[in-house]
Amino acid sequence: QVTLVESGGGLVQAGDSLRLSCAASGRTFSNYVMGWFRQAPGKEREFVTAISRSAGNTYYADSVEGRFTISRDNAKNTVYLQMNSLKPEDTAVYYCAARRLPTVVAGTKNYDYWGQGTQVTVSS
Repeated sequence: QVTLVESGGGLVQAGDSLRLSCAASGRTFSNYVMGWFRQAPGKEREFVTAISRSAGNTYYADSVEGRFTISRDNAKNTVYLQMNSLKPEDTAVYYCAARRLPTVVAGTKNYDYWGQGTQVTVSS
């Protein structure tokens, strides 16, 4: 069992930056691929980005490529999401997730553990 706790959400203006953190506990953090997803009101949860166990491989949704950066610190059991040039359409609840298998993939059904989410609101 892995417990994930997100933090760092808030209300910002368009063009601002925000960094989300997700702290993991329970099992060996470095054994998991980590991902970030988001869910806007009335929409399905969607993939944002993911990072491999050793941080050597990352994968981004087209909508955030070049603006968002995922990173991880295995010594601190934490994964981060640096979000720059935020847009109103980035407004959503952001979730981190952990995947037992080693491949870096999208898709909510491919992830085994989920955090409770943190709200990000971008005003225009």
